[in-house]
Amino acid sequence: MSIVKTDHLSIGYAKGSNKTLVQCNLNLELLRGEMVCLIGPNGSGKTTLLRTLAGLHKPLKGNVLIDDKNISEFTQQEKALQIALVLTDKVQIENATVRDIVTLGQHPYTHWLGGLTPEGREKVHEAIRMVHLEKKTNHHLNELSDGERQRVMIAKALAQDTPLIFLDEPTAHLDLPNRVEIMLLLHRLAHKTGKGIILSTHELDLALQAADRIWLMSESEGVTCGVPEDLVIDGSFNRVFQSEAYYFNTANGNFSMNYPLSKKISVSSSNNARLYWTLRALARAGYSVENEATTQIQITENGWEMESISFSTIEDLLAALTH
Repeated sequence: MSIVKTDHLSIGYAKGSNKTLVQCNLNLELLRGEMVCLIGPNGSGKTTLLRTLAGLHKPLKGNVLIDDKNISEFTQQEKALQIALVLTDKVQIENATVRDIVTLGQHPYTHWLGGLTPEGREKVHEAIRMVHLEKKTNHHLNELSDGERQRVMIAKALAQDTPLIFLDEPTAHLDLPNRVEIMLLLHRLAHKTGKGIILSTHELDLALQAADRIWLMSESEGVTCGVPEDLVIDGSFNRVFQSEAYYFNTANGNFSMNYPLSKKISVSSSNNARLYWTLRALARAGYSVENEATTQIQITENGWEMESISFSTIEDLLAALTH
């Protein structure tokens, strides 16, 4: 069942009578219990779309519907009970503690004196625990790294306990283990609680693994929606991310560099893992793999063989090729 729909939505910026169109005629749908990753080149409108869905930007045309109600009809209090928003804007409350910031997520639920209910305090504690900041609960923001600050803002959104969470680059400034943890956390949260989650990201490899669906944005093609694997197979990623410097490798779901290949070599192997990494190293060294090449490499379980000489590492093999 859908929780968010857009009806012929056009997004962009309006200043007086001047309008700058970013995307137009968008008919999108977010289901309950679904995590959607918003992906696209810089300037394709990812942040503008998120802000429009959250009611921070007015649509140039069309409508955003939350549970079939136009978001323009929501009061600020009603929006705060429906949508938690995590933006990339840096928080300036340096003297606030982690607990103080996360507690702000409970603001829509506090009574008239502003105090937390016992249930609210538990939600704050649970949100801090979910992003692994228990040991930093009483630390001030100016004592935290950029990555820790980002996790504080995600915890604030979790404490807000809304049916919708929108996040703009939530894994920015995080190291790889924390990026993976955050993506898995959001995926589990959507599936376990039925929340609808939309996040913009440049982490294509993680999005392909964690997203239930992807909204793929481009200036020329608008927004293409689908299961990650379908968008890879049908060539959507290749069309959106086109460059002379790189290409999207549909075999492994990664971007590969377009190295100038001026030399030829033949490679045979029954070990797919060794073959993959060997081909990567050879491409970087300027070799294209062709069966009829005179120089031949045989990959074995113990290493590599070339012209009856054995090598135990790719580094040794490359050194021999360059001499």
